[in-house]
Amino acid sequence: MLEPLKGTDSRRLYHQIADQLRELIREGRYRIGSRLPPERELAQQLGVSRPSVREALIALEIAGCVEVRMGAGIYVRSSGDPEAGTTALGESPLELMQARVVLEGGLMPQACTRVTPRGLAAVREALDAMREAMEAGRPALDADRRFHLAVAAMAGNAVLERMVGELFDGRYSPMSLQLSARADTHRNWRDALVEHERILAALEAHDPLAAQAAMRTHLLNAQQRWAGNRLAGPSTG
Repeated sequence: MLEPLKGTDSRRLYHQIADQLRELIREGRYRIGSRLPPERELAQQLGVSRPSVREALIALEIAGCVEVRMGAGIYVRSSGDPEAGTTALGESPLELMQARVVLEGGLMPQACTRVTPRGLAAVREALDAMREAMEAGRPALDADRRFHLAVAAMAGNAVLERMVGELFDGRYSPMSLQLSARADTHRNWRDALVEHERILAALEAHDPLAAQAAMRTHLLNAQQRWAGNRLAGPSTG
């Protein structure tokens, strides 16, 4: 049913996948009330990764085209608005995380050479705010943002700091928020807190290699926590 995606298409990959699935729904090849094929099967037919398929299905869920039934699969609800696209949903959350690995991992050695008591205090304050939010059952995302900006600020480059903030703010897009609603468990946040503590410890030790490794490990783990989250349990493949 599905056609492999064309490499010449300039749209984001999840946009392409979502739009192709939406078109098949409109054509009646996936009928209202029917269950979509598993993620694994869709990925194989399109020649893409399962995380990219997952992002496309989340986009269709936001648009009201499909319904995720935990433990049962993903079912077609409607063909959606013919004029609606997926561009307003934001960048690919996984691509944003990949960009953060490159940028934030790359600035850590410079941050280590510019560590100051004031800079470390800002990082600790953000980490404490994150811990307090988690203990109180409140969202910790804003404190998480403060932590990464405080680390970036120590590199002493306003452009890099701004870019870190802009990439992080991609987490507030409809796509990222929907993905976070499924992946942001207490256990995942607890793991993220431990990873943040390792980043701070490396900065306090003025160890550029350890700081870079800690930041990259944290962001790669965060990416895996998102990418490894299935939408509807075993039935999604």
